[in-house]
Amino acid sequence: IPNPQSPMKFNFIYIFYLLTIKILLYFIPMEKKLPNILITGTPGVGKTSFSVLLQEKLKELKGLDFKNINIGKLINEKKLYKQWNKEFDVSEFDEDMVNDELEPILNEGGNILDFHSSSFLPEKAINLVVLLRCNNTELYDRLKARGYSDKKITENIDCEIMEVTSEEVKDSYKEDIIVELKSEKIEDMEINLDKVINILENKNLI
Repeated sequence: IPNPQSPMKFNFIYIFYLLTIKILLYFIPMEKKLPNILITGTPGVGKTSFSVLLQEKLKELKGLDFKNINIGKLINEKKLYKQWNKEFDVSEFDEDMVNDELEPILNEGGNILDFHSSSFLPEKAINLVVLLRCNNTELYDRLKARGYSDKKITENIDCEIMEVTSEEVKDSYKEDIIVELKSEKIEDMEINLDKVINILENKNLI
């Protein structure tokens, strides 16, 4: 900051100094924070595969370094749960513990989040929600191939039929940041990747 010799000179120099800083800030491009993208849907719809491929394609086409965060894996690795559901052999994650772990990561931006649940995440931290859907026959075959019990398969297929995940997303996020995509065939994957990247570009998120 200039050191003036008189009050009048101080006012003039100080105003000139502020104007110069504002002009420089206007013309110097600021680094853009990358968005946080949530990939969600019933277990078996292809969230993890899609998340990995989206991360790779954004790097390949745009040179963007997104982090891929499988929230289910994070919960188990960091033990972000207080109870274990013996009936379905899964952890019952603690929302506060998960959000405390994710908060600094989400604040940085540039994350692709992969999880079947969405309502517990802070709405303001998510820039785009990709909801993947799958028909019941294909979903059954995928879950069976994973070794899921019949009870667990039925539970997940019922969730897809009743649109539990879909309703959760629509109740938690604004309609204009939600994109619902069919994820049943291999060719759907490539089509969906292109759609999501186009949406990110059109929304000026990348």
